[in-house]
Amino acid sequence: MKLLTAFNYKKSHLLILLLFSLLLFHKQALIAQDQVQIIPQPSSISYGNGSYELGDKVNIQASEDLENEVQFLSALLEKGFTKTPKLSKKKKGIVLTLDKALKNELGEEGYTLSVKKKGIFITASTATGVFYGLQSFRQLLPVDFEFHKQEKAIEIPFVEITDKPRFPWRAFMLDVSRHFQGKEVVKNILDQMAMLKMNTFHWHLTDDQGWRIEIKKYPRLTEIGSKRKDTQLSRKSEERVGKPHEGFYTQSEIKEILAYAESKHITVVPEIEMPGHATAAIAAYSWLSSMGLPQEVSVTFGKLDDSFNIADPEVVSFLTDVLDEVINLFPGQVIHIGGDEVNFKPWEDSKIAQNFMQKKGLETPIDLQVYFTNQISNYIDSRGKRMMGWNEIMGTDIHEDNGETKAEAKQKLANSAIVHFWKGDLKLINEAVAEGYDVVNSNHWDTYLDYTYERTPLSKSYAFNPIPEGLNEEYHSKILGTGAQMWSEWIPTVASMQQQVFPRLAAYAEVGWTALENKDFQRFEETMQLIKQRWEFMGIRFYNGN
Repeated sequence: MKLLTAFNYKKSHLLILLLFSLLLFHKQALIAQDQVQIIPQPSSISYGNGSYELGDKVNIQASEDLENEVQFLSALLEKGFTKTPKLSKKKKGIVLTLDKALKNELGEEGYTLSVKKKGIFITASTATGVFYGLQSFRQLLPVDFEFHKQEKAIEIPFVEITDKPRFPWRAFMLDVSRHFQGKEVVKNILDQMAMLKMNTFHWHLTDDQGWRIEIKKYPRLTEIGSKRKDTQLSRKSEERVGKPHEGFYTQSEIKEILAYAESKHITVVPEIEMPGHATAAIAAYSWLSSMGLPQEVSVTFGKLDDSFNIADPEVVSFLTDVLDEVINLFPGQVIHIGGDEVNFKPWEDSKIAQNFMQKKGLETPIDLQVYFTNQISNYIDSRGKRMMGWNEIMGTDIHEDNGETKAEAKQKLANSAIVHFWKGDLKLINEAVAEGYDVVNSNHWDTYLDYTYERTPLSKSYAFNPIPEGLNEEYHSKILGTGAQMWSEWIPTVASMQQQVFPRLAAYAEVGWTALENKDFQRFEETMQLIKQRWEFMGIRFYNGN
């Protein structure tokens, strides 16, 4: 009887220990889950029992061809530990590995991140994937790591992350034409994009209110076109700011920014507007005008009257000359030509344009635009690049009331063009992909950052799905992704720009990266509190409402 009692006691004791261990394990797992908060949300996260102690004596071991990533990691660790980590040949500490076999599973941007007893291991098929793994690792560190010296080692929970993006095109557009922003502002934006795994910087460089890129063959574009006398104070207002506005990037500065973007694995897509939004260029060279009138760089915003006289071969040659310098500067594969909001009346009133249209068998001004756009597309193709433009380039007038159109082009857009959807009935996306075009979906109601938070709250930004509801699954791969657009007509300062961009940029980052089944707005909002703390340390102004 005593033996039985003792046995029962031991059994009960073991059961209690087992339950305690399970509770401890569960508690540690929950702690780990609380600590692993990453935006954009990774594809999968599993949690271990325990943590890795990261201290100032940690070593880095890396595959060849990862010098850029090693430099980024070293600089990151030095900020917190005030000590440069050593490089080691031993596979312990923080290990960065290239494994081409992962490409089939994770593509060129995916990665695995493993934190375990022997160290932190980031593996990918390319340097880009390793870089994104480092961005996730960065968010595992305390939010003040990069801004205050760490007095003790950091506990990073054991975790296994496997991750890859939903879309290959995850873009942010900055309009520097309406209000010029210097190169340091652009670099800061690139920093934030990199942290959020956004890979495309769409740079809106020319418009009616300013030409911001140096073109050496045509110096008056910046001598005259980069300066305006004043600025409209508010929409449809006769009031003016009362002072001139100017600025442009030299080609040397652009090369510096491009090198910086490359180090962040960000491709820069320049936008050179044509055939509309041309007033600043016409102010510099009046012979470019469709109206045949001299112009000044516009001090007002909106859809203006004049455009390039694309019926004149010399004007087309001017534009290809400009594109030559742009193509020689920008290493990316895509050149954006805008193509939106063209006022057709000057072409309707121009004998030159009408004679040209009759000679070419072009029935409407929309046909003339598509004809010209194809000329430019073919030229860009011949230079080994690819043309992109807002969805007017397909030949549909999207500016009539209720989305109805008064005319459709009979000319067909070049097959290689990328259609950047921003306005009109969503059926236009269906038509574009069915005709074989690649599409970037930037529907303005969902992605325009100049819109107020009342019109486009954070929840709406987060809920945006670049693949329209009902689109046949066979065409899903034709949706390359999305872009968030920061138009700057009414956003004159860096502070006002930042407040419009942040925190919505993080929502668009997750739209572009995270699989639908992994999206959760409540979880996103909770993790955003950490990102906002980082932004506070960085001195970034952000909107803190709903």
